[in-house]
Amino acid sequence: MTLATRITDDLRASMKARDTVTTATLRMVLAAIKNLQVEAGRGGAEATDREVTELITKEAKKRREAAQTYRDVGRDDLADRELAELAVLERYLPEQLRADELVAIIDEAVEETGATGPGDMGRVMKEVMPRVKGRADGSAVQQAVRARLGGG
Repeated sequence: MTLATRITDDLRASMKARDTVTTATLRMVLAAIKNLQVEAGRGGAEATDREVTELITKEAKKRREAAQTYRDVGRDDLADRELAELAVLERYLPEQLRADELVAIIDEAVEETGATGPGDMGRVMKEVMPRVKGRADGSAVQQAVRARLGGG
C-alpha cells in the first residue's frame, strides 16, 4: 500500500470517527499531493512515497514554526491547533533519529570530509543532510554540526 493510499484510507476513517483535526489535516495533505502530481504533469500517475514523505516533512516544519510563532505572541490556542496537526502529520513520517545516531552520522561526515573547524560547516552539512533526510530536522542538524565543529 502506498503512503498516499494509506492517507486516503485514514481520511475515510477519521471522517467516520468525526475527528475534525485529523480530517482537515489529511485533506490538506491530499490536496498538496494532488497539486504535486499536477505540477509534475503526471495526470493520473500517483506520487511516490518519497515525494509524499518530503511533502509531509515540509508541512510538519511549517506547523512547528507556526506553533512557535503563535506561542511567542501569546496565542496558545492557535499553537495547540498547529501542534495537533503536527501530531497527525508525524504519523506518516519515518522514525526520527535519536541524538546519538545523529552525532554518529555527523562524526562520520567530519572524518570523511577532513573538517577541522566552523569554516568547514558547509562541506559537512552537504554530507550529512542526504543521510538524515526526513529523519531529522535541518535546524537540529545544523546546531549539532556547529557544536561538533566548535562554532558555538
